[in-house]
Order: sequence, then structure tokens, then C-alpha cells
Amino acid sequence: MRLKKKTVGGILVLAFTSFLLVLLSTQNQDANVDHESLRLESSMMDLEEKLRKAEAEVENRNQEVSNLRMQISQFAIKRGDEALNSSSVHQLSIAKDINSNNNRISGDIVQSDVESGIITPGIHSYLPHLTNHPEYLIPAIKLSKGRQGVSIVMGVPTIKRDKAAYLFKTITSLIAGLNEQEEKDLVIVIFIAEPWDQEYAKNIIKSLKESYAPQLESGLLEVIVPPAGFYPNLNNLKPTFGDTKDRVKWRTKQNLDYAFLMLYARPKAAYYVQMEDDVVSKPGFLSVMKTFTLQQKTDWLMLEFSALGFIGKLFKNKDIPMLVEFFMMFHADKPIDWLLDHLLWVKCCSPEKDAKHCQRMIQEVRRRFKPSLFQHIGVESSLKGKVQKLKDRDFGKAGLHRAHANPPVQISSSLTTYQKYTLMKAYTGETFFWASTPARNDIIDFKFNPPIQIDTFLFRSGNTDHPGDIFYNTTVQVKPKGNVIEAALLKTLASRAGVTAVQESKDGFFPVGKFDEHGLAKGELPEALGLTETLRIHVHEKMNAWVILSEIMIKEHKR
Repeated sequence: MRLKKKTVGGILVLAFTSFLLVLLSTQNQDANVDHESLRLESSMMDLEEKLRKAEAEVENRNQEVSNLRMQISQFAIKRGDEALNSSSVHQLSIAKDINSNNNRISGDIVQSDVESGIITPGIHSYLPHLTNHPEYLIPAIKLSKGRQGVSIVMGVPTIKRDKAAYLFKTITSLIAGLNEQEEKDLVIVIFIAEPWDQEYAKNIIKSLKESYAPQLESGLLEVIVPPAGFYPNLNNLKPTFGDTKDRVKWRTKQNLDYAFLMLYARPKAAYYVQMEDDVVSKPGFLSVMKTFTLQQKTDWLMLEFSALGFIGKLFKNKDIPMLVEFFMMFHADKPIDWLLDHLLWVKCCSPEKDAKHCQRMIQEVRRRFKPSLFQHIGVESSLKGKVQKLKDRDFGKAGLHRAHANPPVQISSSLTTYQKYTLMKAYTGETFFWASTPARNDIIDFKFNPPIQIDTFLFRSGNTDHPGDIFYNTTVQVKPKGNVIEAALLKTLASRAGVTAVQESKDGFFPVGKFDEHGLAKGELPEALGLTETLRIHVHEKMNAWVILSEIMIKEHKR
């Protein structure tokens, strides 16, 4: 009997031990799965960025083919004018066909209308005066270094105003908001929309050359002036909606300005952003826009970075032809903001559903980033005599988080995350990180595989809604890749970390910074430190409040 009890007891102990081993194994597997998911998510974002740039490059090649065809047609037309023999007349006819069929809104190469048996609509359907005039689709004046393959191209149309000018404030603000790396991943196209006033356009270009010579030389800035022939007769437009003739003419020309600018800028980047010439920007706007764009998990049509008008509206490169064709179709009927609203209604709304359902569908493809990155500063409108004191109320608001374009990483932590406010979402700028009360020796590890050389880092805790949820008695530590740290470098690290001495931890970490009384930790890593395997946030004392990381910036050294 005793033996039987011992046997039963042994079996129970064995079963319990097995259960614990299975449980621990499952937890380890879950941890590994979570860790792998974070790594894959980071890798996917990086691949998406590369894919979009590759798609933009394909568009560039298509545009080059279209430009070559246009040059061929111009050459053929010129020859047709010089010699009216049967052969040259035939060449002229072919050139006209090329121009008619290949300069479509989409830029796609299609078969001849004669061969297909139908006439396909295109830019000549809406602006018939362009037929046989390919030169009307080429800028009359162009300053460009031909920069292409960047992430974003911005279009900034400008027009002569009687009392005020804002263009130079706008360009200065945009340039000042960029760091050195961002300047290489952007093109700003200034569109001087004064085709009938060449003297004014040349004066603006002269001033731009004087003020922004380095940016023009690098390719960051481009300047174009459209040809007068691109525009139809704007004096015989039919008034609509009770607007005056001057207002109808102004808004019609504005629609055509946007169309020309968008089609010109499209091949240069993966995304197009529509701006105005009377705005100012927030610093770091480009990285925020790129990060927010890459965070979108479902399809979209437009991302908004300002609540006002046609400011800060971002579109995919591939959607520009569809947008422009819609604008062209109704260019003389309604202003641009109305046309954009109608386009969204056509694409998203069902006549069998109510207005609330329609609005929900539109919001799925028209997404807004807050707080706004751009503010309207103009008072005098481009429409003569019109005053508009419009201000974006969201521009001055402090956001609950700030996004940065950080390098790929694997993140792990001993802190307990609250709901959806995860570390990876904070790292990619989607939201902030929120965790329950940290304990002593809690850590957050940012592991780089392969290791990278870090220039600067910044961690901001707390936000405007929860200013008390900050890190204190917490340091930032670094684990270099197999380097022996010299005494002089240790002193440098100690000075930058704000401590009297630096000692290596048991697992090879050195302190390089600490959170101050405002919950901010930032610093630079000396180049002599070499490659970094892991950057760590280390809590040294139990806290009484929860913590928030509202901003994470890790800037990699670009060789």
C-alpha cells in the first residue's frame, strides 16, 4: 500500500514537473514569436519603401519613353513644315498620330486609335487645342538638375499678387525643416503660374537663384513656367454657381495649373504632395510624412497633413493620372476642392446608402494626420481682391507622439504594455508606448542586426495628456560590437552620460545618457565607439507612476 502511494505521488510530481516545462516552453515560444513578429514588421516596412521607390523608377523610364516620342513628333512636324513633299507629308501625318495617341493623361503607350477602331479619351478630349502641339506640354522655362527616384516630390504653385508675396517664406520654411539626409530624398517643384508674364517669371527665377543657389544646384529645388499655349481661351467661360467671370477664370486656370504641375512632377517620386505658396512647415515634416505613409496597412487614396484647402495633400504616384483626368474633365465647372470631394464620392459612396455610410467610406481612403504639419500664413488670396485669414487650428497643438524614420530593429522589454500602445508602434511613430509602473532593473532593448553606427539618440517620456508619466533614475546604455573601450573614450562617455565614471555592466553595457527632470534623454555617440549591437533603457529605481515614451529617435550614421 505504501509503495502504491509513493508510486502515485511520484507520478503526480512527474506530471506537475512536465506541466511546468510545457508552460515555460510555450511562453518562450510565444516570446520568440513576438520577437520574430517585430523583426518581420520592421523588415516589411523597409521592403515596402524599396518597392515604392522601384515603382517610381519604372514610372521614370515610362516618362522618358514618352518624352522621346514627343521629341520624335516635334522633329517630324518641323520637317513637315520645311518640305511639303509626299514623303514629309506622310511623316507629318505619322507624327500627328504619335502626338495624339501617346501624350495621354496616363502616359501609357497604347496602340493607334486607327488600329483599335475607337477613339480613346485623353488630354486632347478636354483640351482639344493641344492637338498637334506637343510643345504646349513642355515647360516654357525650366531649371532642373533632373533629380528622380526620391520618396516625395512637392508641388508649390505660385502666382503674382498685388500687395503681398509669401513664396520665399514658404520655401525657406520647407528647407529649414529638413536635415541633411532628408534633403536628398525630396524634390520641391516651384511652379510659376504666370505664362503670359515672362518678365515677372524671370524676376522670380533671378531672386530664387540668388537666395537658394545651393538647393537649385543639388536638385532639391526645381523651377518651371508653363507655356501659354497649354491654356485654352479663358475669356469665354460659362459662369456657374453665381460666380463672377473673374472668379470663374481664376478657378479654371487654377485647375489647369494643378494638372500641369502634377503631371510634370509625377515621375520624380513615389508620392506627390500638393502645397501652396503661403504656408510654413514644422521641422522634421518629411520623415513624419514618410513614416505615416508606410504605416498604412490598407489601401488609401489621399493622406492629409493639413486641414485646410489643398495644402499638404499626399497622393500615390500611380493615382495622379486618374486625379488629373477627373480635374481636366470638369476644369471649367467647379473649383479644385469641390472636384476632389466629388471624386471621393464617386469612388466610395453608394447611392443606396445614407450620407453617414458615405462619410465612413470616404474616411477609409482619406486619412488625416494630426497635429497638422503645415500652417497657412497668407492673407491676400491669389484671386485679386480676395482676403482669406484662414488658420489651421491643429497646427499649434502639441501631439501626443512624434514620429521618426528609425533604422530596422528588434525590440524586447520587461515592462508590461498597456493595451495597443506597444513599443514597436511607438518606434515606427504610429502612437506612443505606454506601460504600467516600472520596477527596478526593468529594461527596454533596441537590438540591431546587423549592428549599426549610431550618431544620435533621443527618448522623450510623457506627453501633454499625461505629463507625469516620465522616466526618472533611468539611464540609456549601449552595447558596442566587440570593442575594447579605451580610458579616454570612457571619460567621454561619462561626460555625455552626466555621471562621474563609467563602468561596464556584467553583460557588456556602458551608460551614454540619462533621463532628466523633464523625462528627456538625448545624446551623441562618439564615432570611436564603433558599431552598436544594442541600445538599452535601464530603470534603476521602482517608480510610482506609469511611463510613456512619446518620441523615439535613433539616427544612424550614413557612410
